[in-house]
Amino acid sequence: MTTSRPTLEVARELLRARFGFQEFRPGQERAVASVLAGRDTLVVLPTGGGKSLCYQVPALLLPGVTVVVSPLISLMKDQTDALLARGIPATFVNSTLTSSEVADRMNRVARGEIKLLYLAPERFDVGSVAERLRGVGVSLLAVDEAHCISEWGHDFRPSYLRVAQVRERLGNPPAVALTATATPHVRKDIVRQLSLVKPEEIITGFDRTNLRYHVVPTRTDAEKDDALIELLERHEGVAIIYASTRRNVEKVTRTIEAAGISVAAYHAGLDDDHRHEVQESFMRETVRAIVATNAFGMGIDKPNVRLVVHHAMPGTLEAYYQEAGRAGRDGRMSDVYLLHAFPDRFTHEFFIKGAYPDR
Repeated sequence: MTTSRPTLEVARELLRARFGFQEFRPGQERAVASVLAGRDTLVVLPTGGGKSLCYQVPALLLPGVTVVVSPLISLMKDQTDALLARGIPATFVNSTLTSSEVADRMNRVARGEIKLLYLAPERFDVGSVAERLRGVGVSLLAVDEAHCISEWGHDFRPSYLRVAQVRERLGNPPAVALTATATPHVRKDIVRQLSLVKPEEIITGFDRTNLRYHVVPTRTDAEKDDALIELLERHEGVAIIYASTRRNVEKVTRTIEAAGISVAAYHAGLDDDHRHEVQESFMRETVRAIVATNAFGMGIDKPNVRLVVHHAMPGTLEAYYQEAGRAGRDGRMSDVYLLHAFPDRFTHEFFIKGAYPDR
């Protein structure tokens, strides 16, 4: 006896009833159809294009649990909070939890109370997490921000290169990989590293027509700071400012504070509780602006960010697109500025030489 798969019409009804959207955005429906058909799927949608719905909708229609591999603690919490607010049973397991909290959440998964479980790839390196989940029944493996496999897996997060093995340990469920920033080379790397079998590839355009891009040439850091304050005073709404290093984050934060603008700093050098407090303050808009390293590049989904400013040139075009894409996720017109000075290049040359000392 075979069990019929959920139809697209049922998925559309669920989209309206549980998520509050009247119709799918471009690319979403094809992705949902592919996932519901049990095919491996690669989804490349623009920032703000609604990638998460491509696995969240199927997760509620498929039996068992959907396991979501996510790169950042802040992103896991952001996604889970949004789902819980809609009454959707989701949870995460990461290093911010105590052992008893982890055990409690895994027990809830085992009892079938959870439909979406968010984990970092490193979680599968210890204990028997994959085997426990296999016993529950994993209907879908979703790899969010899948470009991290190619960008980070070969360097400082090798656990990403073991996700294909994890998939086998989970019982080889269908997999969907999702990203906004994947060149043809990165797409091939994702398919290879995840062992996707003849994947359905859904790739839409990258153009964000509601974003206005600007470059502001400067000669000194003082000119940059003056330009930044002028932008913050001229533009309304909340803003994200990206700086290249932790030290620069703290420096730029002090500059903004001195101008009388409410601001908070966010970088990997802060403890988990502090970063959480900063993120919550930004989401509630008790601070006007946040200054961050690229640790904040994927870990925030706030619809009404009207201004994104890069205080220095990002390391890659993909990073720039990802970070600029934090603006205008509600579809309204928003502005993105790059404050550029020639000496910025030396920061990136330093990092490149450190990564490839013999070249």
